[in-house]
Amino acid sequence: MIELEHVERDFWVGDETVHALADVSLQIPPGDYLSVMGPSGSGKSTLLNVLGLLDRPTRGSYRLEGIETTTLSEEQRAALRRQRIGFVFQAFHLIPRLTAAENIALPMVLAGIPPGKREQRVAEVLQSLNLSDRAGHRPDQLSGGQRQRVAIGRAIVMQPALLLADEPTGNLDQHSGQEVIALLEQLNADGITLVIVTHDARIGQRAHHRVHMLDGHIHSDEQDHAPA
Repeated sequence: MIELEHVERDFWVGDETVHALADVSLQIPPGDYLSVMGPSGSGKSTLLNVLGLLDRPTRGSYRLEGIETTTLSEEQRAALRRQRIGFVFQAFHLIPRLTAAENIALPMVLAGIPPGKREQRVAEVLQSLNLSDRAGHRPDQLSGGQRQRVAIGRAIVMQPALLLADEPTGNLDQHSGQEVIALLEQLNADGITLVIVTHDARIGQRAHHRVHMLDGHIHSDEQDHAPA
């Protein structure tokens, strides 16, 4: 599914070079459930941006489903990102004037999918998220947990192979956060590859595959043994 080999990402601040990622090698098999943990500035978000094709490594190789992404044009990267990757963010990033259904449908609109097919798929996603009765509500009419579920719906409506979640419970109360994690874990159980960046060790330890980052390096890479 995902293979990173000796990936580095440098940023330049004045005359100083900041090594946000330093010699990162990582394999994420299809259907994996990976948490990425570490202190602020350890490289977690940079790694997520590289995985999501939002950022290009300075050096190294990133293969997604066998495709070497570092040699793709920006148009090719955008197409691959749209077709195969979903994103869930801490701040939801919903469009205030759109309803829950319209926010979820947005990626399909941008992809040029016909209205009939959009409506059917959005209805299926709303039902799976227990949001059918909130389809016509705008974000300001929804609770934090409901807004995050809408954001998850938008991320999965194109049926991506990879779902990237950046602190998905950071703006939620404990109960809503638990509901969101349970939903993400159910999506993983249904076959989607799930990568969560979190500062919450309790959430991070739930994952079957756990990476701890420090100063741009992978400090540890732990995986549970698959049951016999």
